[in-house]
Amino acid sequence: METIDKISWEIRNDIGIITLDNPPENYLVQPDFVPIETLKKWTSYDYLKGIIICGAGKHFSGGGKLENLFRMIRDKENISDRISKGKAVLDHLENIEIPVVAAIQGICFGGGLEVALASHIRVCSENALFAFPEINQGVIPGLGGTVRCSGKTSFSKSLKFIMSGDMINAEDALELHLVDYIVSKQKVFDFSFNLLQKLTRDRPLPIINAVMKALKNAQTLSIEEAMKEETRMFCELALAEAKRRNGSQETQK
Repeated sequence: METIDKISWEIRNDIGIITLDNPPENYLVQPDFVPIETLKKWTSYDYLKGIIICGAGKHFSGGGKLENLFRMIRDKENISDRISKGKAVLDHLENIEIPVVAAIQGICFGGGLEVALASHIRVCSENALFAFPEINQGVIPGLGGTVRCSGKTSFSKSLKFIMSGDMINAEDALELHLVDYIVSKQKVFDFSFNLLQKLTRDRPLPIINAVMKALKNAQTLSIEEAMKEETRMFCELALAEAKRRNGSQETQK
């Protein structure tokens, strides 16, 4: 296990586990809560098939402490640069070509919710609570929260959720499509781990990468370009599979 800036990393059965380890609320120390170079190193292993992000103890994350943000501004730090680095961390998680699951229990507020929304699948406990409280402190979500929230639910529902700053429970989050599964608080991590194992265990990494890339292309490219890329990846995989099968047949002879 590695630990840096209240974040720990380990690998179990080809699944990487990022733990927000700053209990009790697991506040993010900085907008770039893990250095992007470190995150890229952690996620670069060629046998890694999935990632789980979770919080240590009872909560996922209370997000960043806004007083730290305001302190950085008073100290004339380049806050725009820090926020950009934080967004780069979440962009890397969102764009990585293996599935990322957020295992959420307890509070998931502000920057913590932005981390969760950058994940591909969100599993939460029955007692989970969600909020973007930034509006009550004179700011808005700054790590892509407005963009990712509006990509999950309607404009009007995103507007109400973000502008109110109110907490919502797990059922409300499911209705807004901010989470995908609700399980008991004792089973959040195990459910997430087993889900990733079920999705990836018998799948070669090139297949996993191709599915992730094709789905991302569908969101970011034109229909024609996404279709063209899907065909290209299909042909590459089919050729590789044909060679593998021919090699197996030759070996059997």
